[in-house]
Amino acid sequence: MMCQTPLLLLLPLLLRSFTGTLGQYEVCKSPVSADTGAPWELYACQPSSMPTKEFMQIKVEPPGITCGNPPERFCTLENPYLCSDECDASNPDLAHPPQLMQDRERGGPLTYWQTITWRRYPEPLLANVTLSWNKSLEVTDDIQVTFEYGRPTAMVLDKSLDYGRTWQPYQFYADDCMDAFAMPPKAVEELSASNATRVICTERYSRWVGSRNDKSVRFEVRARFAIFAGPRLLDMDNLYALMESAKGLRDFFTFTNLRLRLLRPALGGTYVQRENLDKYFYAISNIEVPARCKCNLHADKCTFRDGNLECQCDHNTAGQDCNRCKSGFQAKPWTPGSYLPAPNGSPNACTSHALKGAQRIAHNTVFEAHLEPCRCDSTTTLFHISAFPPAVYPRCCHDNVKAALLSLPADCECYGHSNRCSYIDFLNIVTCISCKHNTRGQKCQHCRQGYFRNASAELNDENVCIECNCNETGSIHDRCNEMGYCRCKEGVTGIRCEECLPGYYWNQGCIPNFCDEELVLCQNGGTCVENQQCLCTPEFKGVLCERSVCEKEGGCDAAWASDPSLPTMLLCILPSVLTALTAH
Repeated sequence: MMCQTPLLLLLPLLLRSFTGTLGQYEVCKSPVSADTGAPWELYACQPSSMPTKEFMQIKVEPPGITCGNPPERFCTLENPYLCSDECDASNPDLAHPPQLMQDRERGGPLTYWQTITWRRYPEPLLANVTLSWNKSLEVTDDIQVTFEYGRPTAMVLDKSLDYGRTWQPYQFYADDCMDAFAMPPKAVEELSASNATRVICTERYSRWVGSRNDKSVRFEVRARFAIFAGPRLLDMDNLYALMESAKGLRDFFTFTNLRLRLLRPALGGTYVQRENLDKYFYAISNIEVPARCKCNLHADKCTFRDGNLECQCDHNTAGQDCNRCKSGFQAKPWTPGSYLPAPNGSPNACTSHALKGAQRIAHNTVFEAHLEPCRCDSTTTLFHISAFPPAVYPRCCHDNVKAALLSLPADCECYGHSNRCSYIDFLNIVTCISCKHNTRGQKCQHCRQGYFRNASAELNDENVCIECNCNETGSIHDRCNEMGYCRCKEGVTGIRCEECLPGYYWNQGCIPNFCDEELVLCQNGGTCVENQQCLCTPEFKGVLCERSVCEKEGGCDAAWASDPSLPTMLLCILPSVLTALTAH
């Protein structure tokens, strides 16, 4: 027994030392001596870095940019006249769909997504590849895109912090930055602590070196980390400290969506050769985005559930990003955890109203967030807290403690959107009244109709709710979903319902095309005028110019007899005149 006591005292220290070897901020809590009344010590924490490509959703634009529909042959830059390769969307062995950018070959044949060829030159060959995770992420290592058949001579990497509603450039790539973007070329190694978040244009990944020699295009994250943590990233404490103090540094490495804008394909180190445009296209075989879930330093795990990444929140927080206090623990406004002070940071855990009141009564009591038994001083007896909403109070309390708790005024927590509350007796709840900043709800935690939640703002931010701004003509009503997308009428598309789907044109709303240049064509040389009517040549008539003016039985003679108008007469004698002129 004498040997067991020292071991028990050392156990918490050993466990804490063990968790320290796992890496900084990788655990949210560790056990401590139960004699203190609180079995856990809380830390700032974050999930480990992981490859995220298996969780990402890929969208390519514009429609029809993927090769294979219709089938086509293509050449390579090394062998421009050996066009033996084929892309056919109807044949699984010859198709190159977008999902091949995130598959795992596992030693099998190389697979890749591929666009149509540049047959419409000089019209630009433009393609967008949008990557979505429906989750805030923090990039932790270099983003790498692998191209087959040559890297683009011009492209842009964009990022979004609000699920694709707005975009900002992350980095520009070109074989000639001044010519493509009017920006001087710059390498990440030339950046310093004062401008580490500058958006630059690099020529490192765009010049022709052969399609088989170097296929990768990178967004260099480690090199930017090294500015603060040293070449081997040994001083991560300094980087984490600056994440807290340097404005914009942490947001620079945060994103919800990424987008590749492919502006000009590989040219093989020369100019565009018009006689063989089948060798110009884009092909991507792999995209790697090492990142961790952003959990605001309130979770050490992130799981994939119901099609979405989700933080496993600790510190009495909740939400996809642990970005709010969970019900019953809103005694103070939610705040993110902090990397400071090193090495364990500050958890900034949420606390409950009842705990806050109980601590004012039993001042020697230590209440633990995970609801373990708590010891009181000599004026009270032992009691414990159970999982409860603010209106349900501790069980097993001494009468005078329970009475004191029930007599405490309820805290009015409205996240700064109201300073007035009302008690609803029959529901036994306290609710905020006169919520401002376009909020509503018991705690002003929801957005009013016609507004949606700003994912990049905290719950206590005045700008937490953004107006939907649905187009009155194109939308069914003025409300939008939690992502800001309005509900559109038939034929209408776009975030705010202000664009038309293919086959429709805008005229105080989207109206089906009577004719166009793609789906419904005017025949026999007719011209589609404003998508509303076909303007026929003199020889033809009909809604789509599908009928000849001389189509009656007997030809033009019969047409002349039944319709002796001047236009008909001229059309009927025109062939004879042309024949006579040709003979002479």
